[in-house]
Amino acid sequence: MSTTTFRSRLTARLGRSYLARIQKHGLGSSTMKLLPEQLLMPLRRDGLDPVRGLATARANAPVSKVALPFGMDAWVVTGYEESKAVLGSAEGFSTDFAHLAGNAGIVAEHSPGGLGFSDPPVHTRLRRILTPEFTMRRLRRLAPRIDAIVGERLDAMAAAPGPVDLVHAFALPVPSLTICELLGVPYEDRDDFQQLAMDRFDLFAGTTAPFGAMSASLDYFRGVVRAQRRNPGDGLLGMIVREHGDSVDDEELAGLADGVLTGGFETTASTIALGSLVLLRNPDVLARLRTDDGVTAPFVEEVLRYVSAVQIAFPRFAREDIEIAGVVIPRGDMVLCSLSGANRDPAYVTDDGGFDVDRVTPAGHLAFGHGIHRCIGAELARMELRSVYPALARRFPDMRLAVPPQDLTFRKLSIVYGIDALPVRLR
Repeated sequence: MSTTTFRSRLTARLGRSYLARIQKHGLGSSTMKLLPEQLLMPLRRDGLDPVRGLATARANAPVSKVALPFGMDAWVVTGYEESKAVLGSAEGFSTDFAHLAGNAGIVAEHSPGGLGFSDPPVHTRLRRILTPEFTMRRLRRLAPRIDAIVGERLDAMAAAPGPVDLVHAFALPVPSLTICELLGVPYEDRDDFQQLAMDRFDLFAGTTAPFGAMSASLDYFRGVVRAQRRNPGDGLLGMIVREHGDSVDDEELAGLADGVLTGGFETTASTIALGSLVLLRNPDVLARLRTDDGVTAPFVEEVLRYVSAVQIAFPRFAREDIEIAGVVIPRGDMVLCSLSGANRDPAYVTDDGGFDVDRVTPAGHLAFGHGIHRCIGAELARMELRSVYPALARRFPDMRLAVPPQDLTFRKLSIVYGIDALPVRLR
């Protein structure tokens, strides 16, 4: 598919809202319908909280086995220390996409490449290429642009009549434009970016639909990479082309760009929206953000832990029989770590894991994962969130929900959790 054809197809669909797509498409895959509730439970929420069954499952067995209908055994890990043990063991667990190929209708051609679905030494080489671009020294150059993007969106919201939807007017555009700035792709592609990323995490179209979205995204980025080869820009892709040349081929570079989009757009957008809802529910914290710069960083970290927008980590596969918390996971079995479950584990946080901006935890949350696959864009996300929340609180100190709380709708089954719309009155 050509880049032009790809864009035209996306543009034709942009008029439909994400909520309308979810309402229109049910669980279209018979495989999805056959998946056991124990496996789907980490993808469900009750508002901002994990469903109660997740806490029950964690208390009974933080590492539990699930039989899948397509000939695989899986393990769901819901405890904090247990999840850290899995995510931190690159020697014991693999994330290579080849383990998924041939199962549940997934084929090798669906592989997105990039960091998430690769093992060392491939992962090590690719991460070494990207890491310099995500140091605070390099990212600092984006700070003025992030602040400007946030200010522009706040101005647009202030000029809008009546209630404003914080999701579409604010939470989506801020990371979309930031990623455009980071990668060095045209701003006019930002709507394409939004659709590409959201399609990735919509499980309502069946198990293979997200992989179709990955293929479309990679096709688009192949075109971007070819353009950068001809004329390297000042963004991340242009820098990699100039500094590494042909040592990174087009397919790898497209996979890296797609990974940056996937990891840096929808996850941050969902966190911005969900964190804004937390602010609306805690007007005392909203007031503190307006006047106390010292509360910004702890608020961001508590929001990341509390909302855990990424609900499960990339699937792991046991390289050999391996013991986690006294349970032996056989070689070849798939392991899914529930990040939302781990971040609410009473062995890690008290008070049922409820929101507390003054909370002091003994160790870091797992919102960005852990180990060699920890999100490489974590500091960029923090920069955006630390810009977004105080600016929102200062610009609209009287902001409040424009609908009854019970009318808010959330994603029902998604790897990245989110809210469909967040209508607010700004004054």
